[in-house]
Amino acid sequence: MASKAVSDDRAPDAAPAAPPASVGAPASAAEPGAAQAGKYLTSSVAGAAKILVVGPLGVGKTTLIGTVSEIRPLSTEAMMTRAGARVDTGGERAKTTTTVALDFGRITIDDELVLYLFGTPGQQRFLPAWRDLAKGALGALALIDTRDLAASFGALGNLEDLDLPFAVAVNVFPGSPQHTEDDLRTALDLLPNTPLVACDARDAHSSVRALIALVRHLIDAATESS
Repeated sequence: MASKAVSDDRAPDAAPAAPPASVGAPASAAEPGAAQAGKYLTSSVAGAAKILVVGPLGVGKTTLIGTVSEIRPLSTEAMMTRAGARVDTGGERAKTTTTVALDFGRITIDDELVLYLFGTPGQQRFLPAWRDLAKGALGALALIDTRDLAASFGALGNLEDLDLPFAVAVNVFPGSPQHTEDDLRTALDLLPNTPLVACDARDAHSSVRALIALVRHLIDAATESS
């Protein structure tokens, strides 16, 4: 039996990803950044959710938050040192900076819901700060890179230890190996109801749809528990 491929909502001119499946934004979803050109929320917003964006070094967390944020994002990027390079393996070979505390951004999903996005450092040595950021979060979007799936195990394990619901987004880089959804679920040991989508962290629409997949998952989980 053929396996479904990871769903893809990338822009037509982005790097190729896996064949698409059916995950999309509801008609009421806001255009990225459309809710606010400035810094204030609209009066119709009735709810807010704290969301983590997690993943290994260089997977695209800072890029995704900067792409979708309707306010100027906060980023704590610092130059990578030679000492840090010996322990911070993985990620893009050309990467010269790394998040050392957090990234922060905000996006209004529709007329009533706003997400506050907190990007975590990718290295396990920053785990104490990572766990502090998780306090009060409703869920997480875990970015993975198929060029090094093993690098994602630490972040996914941390989410499971915290019992934090999450969705997985495959950030497709040029030359990334393509796998079926079933193969990725097996490799990452994902539960059947964990959303798995493809995205391009540089593309606002693609990134927003990954966040919407997470929000839908959180709503479904809350409905089931009630």
